[in-house]
Formats: sequence, structure tokens, C-alpha cells
Amino acid sequence: MSTAGQAGRAIVAALLANLGIAVTKFLAFLLTSSSSMLAESIHSLADTGNQGLLLLGGKRAQREESSTHPFGYGRERYLYAFLVSIVLFSVGGLFALYEGYHKVQEREGIHGWAWVPVTVLVVAVGLESFSFRTAIRESRLTKGAQTWVQFVRRAKAPELPVVLLEDLAALIGLLLALGGVALTLATGDGIWDGIGTMSIGVLLVAVAVVLGVETKSLLLGESATRAVVTQIQAALEAEPLVERVIHMRTMHLGPEELLVAAKIAVRHDESAGDVARAIDAAEARIRAAVPIARVIYLEPDIFTEPAGSSPPGGTGLVV
Repeated sequence: MSTAGQAGRAIVAALLANLGIAVTKFLAFLLTSSSSMLAESIHSLADTGNQGLLLLGGKRAQREESSTHPFGYGRERYLYAFLVSIVLFSVGGLFALYEGYHKVQEREGIHGWAWVPVTVLVVAVGLESFSFRTAIRESRLTKGAQTWVQFVRRAKAPELPVVLLEDLAALIGLLLALGGVALTLATGDGIWDGIGTMSIGVLLVAVAVVLGVETKSLLLGESATRAVVTQIQAALEAEPLVERVIHMRTMHLGPEELLVAAKIAVRHDESAGDVARAIDAAEARIRAAVPIARVIYLEPDIFTEPAGSSPPGGTGLVV
């Protein structure tokens, strides 16, 4: 199954969970005036909107290429993931810091319905854990032997890392809110509610910065992984008429669309027809080895070994 399909299930699970949590938290805020509950309500509402953005980005990325966008719209998935980081930073993180600061200044306790925020937060932890477990299960299908940190940093499909980090931040935020509310109820001092709220803000800002940095790299255009580059080079050099790869460039046009451009060395005595057939065969070998290689440009050339360089048996330069 494609990464888009795996991500879709995780996104829908997160959207449904966050929508229900957001409504419940906001009702708890109305009953208790807890700033932690308000911050968590806005956080869950922002997460719900973010999942909507990811679904919209995935839908728009499926459009066919056009004259103005000849390589298609696959990178829209990166754009919408970047927008998620902005929403999380501004609507989630900065609002929580602002609300927490005022709560610390006022130090107003939680009045009436004291059991409501604790109950809501405990239920929210259960719902968020379900969403997080779904994201982990879908991510494991593509993570392979990578660590989770490597997966977040190297994944070319942005949706799963985004949902993973959002759900992780949501779980930690719920625990921070639960701690702030519990200490406020125990001491009657609203400063703990404010500290919990500000802690949530710092957490969301940190996660938003990580997401922004990673998705910015994807937006700028990342190359294929080293393993994929090696597969492409091996496929090229398996073609009998290709002597070596002189140099090669790759770039992701989308999570499942790869551009490959390479200059390949052929023998000087081959006919134009033989070279053309060798290029067609080499393209077929690349697509068989790396199915996401959708756009391939191969330029034949005569390779001349530079003076003082390695003998002809060495490998070509691959970048």
C-alpha cells in the first residue's frame, strides 16, 4: 500500500479523536475557567484543523500535471505539512504561552465542577492514545530498521511524521495539563494551572519548529536516499552499453515521485540507434528497481579519465 494510504488512516483517526476531545475540553473550560483546559481546547482544535490541511494537501497533490506545472502537484503535500507547523506554532503554542502568562499573573483557582477537568483529561488521554497507536502502527509499515528519530528526519511522506509528533505532543500536553489542574485543585493556587498552560505552549512551539525545519527541507527539494541512489546507479551500470555513471542528480517531486537526471558514459563507436535503445533499456531497469522514479533524463557522453584520477575500473561520481 502507498504511503498516502497509510497516512490517510492515521490522519482520519487523529482528526476524529481531536474533534471529540476539543469539544469536550471546551465544555470543561466553560464549567471551570481553567486556563489549561482552554489551552488544550485550542490545541485540539488546531490539531483538528491540521489534519484537515493534511487531507486537503493529499487530495490536491493527486491532480494531473499541467502546462504550468509539468512535474505535477506532488509537492503540495509538503506545502500543507509546512502550513501545519505554522498553525501549531501560532494558534497552539503562542496562544498557550499568552494564556498561561495571564493565569500566572492572576493566580485564579478553579471554581466549581472540580472533577470535570480531571475526568475530561483522563478520557482525552485514552482517546489520544488510540490515535497515537494508529499512527505508530501505520508508520511501522514504512519505517523499516530506522529509529523513530531517523524516520521523522528522513521520511519523504510528511503526513506520518506530522501526525506522530502532533499526537506525541498532545499526550505530553495532556499530562502537563493534568498536573497543573491537579496541583491547582490541591493548593487552591491558580499559578499551577498557569505553569501547566505555559509548559504546553513551550512544548507546542518546540514541536512546531521541528516540523517546520523538516518540511522546509522537503519543500526546497530533497534528493533520494543513499540506498535508492545506489539502486539507480546499479540499474544503470547493469545495462551492457553503459560503461559508467559520470554524474547523477535526484530530487523528490513528491513523496512518491522521483526525478532522476544522469550523464552516462557509452562507447565512442556505438551507433545513435544502439545508444537510444540502451537509454530506453536503462530507463526500464531504473523503473523496475525504483518504481517511484517517474521522470528520468539520461544524457549519453564519452567519458575521458582526468589526468591523475582513479583507473577506469573505479565508480563514477554520484551526487
